[in-house]
Formats: sequence, C-alpha cells, structure tokens
Amino acid sequence: MAVIDIPRPAFMDDEELRMFEASVDRFLETHAGPEQSRGWRDAGFVDPAVWRAAGAAGLLGISIPAEFGGVGADFRFEAILMEQLGRHHALNFAIPLHNAVVAPYLVSYADDEQKHKWLPGVASGETLLAVAMTEPGAGSDLQGMKTTARRDGDHYVLNGQKTFISNGANASIIIVAAKTNPGAGAKGISLFVVETDKVEGFTRGRLLDKMGQEGRDTAELFFDEMRLPAGNRLGAEGGGFAMLMEKLPQERLVIAWQAMAMMESAIERTVAYATERQAFGRAILDFQNTQFKLAEAKTEASIAKVFLYHCTERLLAGTLDPATASMAKYWITEAQGRIIDECLQLFGGYGYMTEYPIAEMYKDARAFRIYGGTNEIMKVLIARTLVRR
Repeated sequence: MAVIDIPRPAFMDDEELRMFEASVDRFLETHAGPEQSRGWRDAGFVDPAVWRAAGAAGLLGISIPAEFGGVGADFRFEAILMEQLGRHHALNFAIPLHNAVVAPYLVSYADDEQKHKWLPGVASGETLLAVAMTEPGAGSDLQGMKTTARRDGDHYVLNGQKTFISNGANASIIIVAAKTNPGAGAKGISLFVVETDKVEGFTRGRLLDKMGQEGRDTAELFFDEMRLPAGNRLGAEGGGFAMLMEKLPQERLVIAWQAMAMMESAIERTVAYATERQAFGRAILDFQNTQFKLAEAKTEASIAKVFLYHCTERLLAGTLDPATASMAKYWITEAQGRIIDECLQLFGGYGYMTEYPIAEMYKDARAFRIYGGTNEIMKVLIARTLVRR
C-alpha cells in the first residue's frame, strides 16, 4: 500500500487510466532507470533517442487530437504520467513541459495548416518543444521583456535574448514571446513559432550550470536580426500576452503535480530506508522522532494531494482560475521543499551523498518555487482576490 493512501476520486479512476499507468511504468523501468538518469545528469540532457522512444510508446502528445498524430486524451493522463515520473525519480525527463505546457499553445492557437505541419512531430518525439518567455531582465514580469519582432513584408525580424529556457539546448520548435508593439504594454506582445533548423540569426548559448535538475537541458537563446515567416506567428498579432495568461493556470498545475510526485517518492523512499536502517540496535523508524517527522510529512502531503485533485477536476471542467492555480503551485511546492528537507535529515550522512536519490531531489526541488512564476508572485495573485476594487 502506498504511504500516501488518498483514494483516487472517481474522475481519476477508470480502466483506461490504469492501463496507461501500467504502460508508463513499463516504459520508465526500461528507459529511465538509475543508470540512465545518472547519464542524463552527466550529459546535461536526455538523449533524443529516448524522446523518440517515448513518442513510439504513446507518452508524447497525450493531449494532441488524434487527427494530428496525438493520443487525444485529457489532462488526467498527464497527471498519471507525472506521478510515474516522480515514482521512478525521472522528473528530469521534461515530458510534462513538452506535453502539458508547450504543446497546448499549438493545439489551442495554431491554425489547421500549422497544426498539420508541427503537431505530428511533437507526438512522435522527432520535434522537441520549448517556450521562451524569461529574459535576463524580465522573469515573472512578462511585460518587461525586451525581445522585439518587427514586421518586414512577409516576415518578422526578431532581436533579443531569452534565458533559463528548459529544453532550450535541444528543442527544434521554440515558442518565443516578443514585443511587436513595444509601446502597447501587454497588448503589444505576440507569440512566434521558431523552427530552429530553418532560421538564420538564431543561436543557443551554453548549457547553464544549475544546482539541480542537471538532466534538463537549460540554455540561453539569442536572436540577432532573425527573419521568421509571418506564417509562423501564433494567433493574432498582439494576442500573445492573453494566450500566456490563459495557459499559465495549467502550467502552474503541472508544476504542482510534479512537486507532489517528488514529495510522495521522497516519503516512500524515506520510510523504506528508516525501516531498514539500524541505530542503537533497532530500526530508526521505531524512534518516536522519526515517526513524528514522517507523520507530519504524510499529513501535509495528503492535504496537498486532496487539493491537487480538486484543482485538477476544476481544470478539466474549465473553471480553474489563476488564483486557485497559484495556490496549488505556491503551497504544494513549499510543502515539497519542507518535506524533502526533513526526509533528507532522516537519511543522515547518506542523505548528503548524491548517489542517493533523496540528495538529488533536495537539489531538484528548489527550482519549483521559482519557475512558472515565483511563489512571491503567486501570493500577489492570490492577494488580489481578497479585495474587490
């Protein structure tokens, strides 16, 4: 029995989901074991062949309609995938970013011609996705971005820089936010689909040296008079900010699901370790301090999961508002950090050794409170709902 034994609500529990869960488990057993995961961290990225294998196994393009090469499923399947990635300590494999953060922009805002052109490769793993919003001087404040796109006949010319871009070193399609009208504020931002192998003036910087999530390639991107066909604009000119705001609640729920999956895995592994590890002639799980710390962790994780199920049901119903998604992202990632810290402490000196997954989780977890909008920004968004002006 799982340590976090919250029953799945009815909407998350059917035969099709259970079959998918089993197939994900089999795939990760084969392709994301400890040796492979260590190889990703050493290399700084997941081998493109593994991405293609995931596509062949039906793990990519889960929410892409079948007519464009996808599975045509809903967010419940994305959640199951994230749970399994966490259980296998394989969250450095950024499938959720590819599937549930970036692909929805193409599904929702691309026209049919664009969808037929781009989505089949996304589902097969031949195309790896990234989204480029953050800049050296503009993170959570998207309106402060400096990257521009000026219209020149049938093309746009992009100039600027993006940073901290996950999948940035290997992505073959990057959705780039740029200002088409710098004086128009939020209404001056547009989104562009950059096919990296078909443009000049685009360069990637070095792989960024991070304190965690080393297996996720994270890079800087540079645009120097990069010409892009006007047909690569996504949606209407000036509509980019509205698109970003519409998709951010799901992105924040994706972060919360991954945080949940990681903390569950941490607790499971710590209980197993505490059961086997002896101190003063008995298992450390027999000590009251250990029991109390794990009881606190189980309680906090259980509360998080119940709220996460609530938010997921609202997302599926189309009623998940930005503030509630912000609550999930903020509270669950804060719980993730606290719980993994306590779990590492129970491992003692071994918890400080990176050969133990708990040490890698400790490093990996820290970024969850930063990306997708810092938790301080989440609190600002939540606070705005307290007073109606």
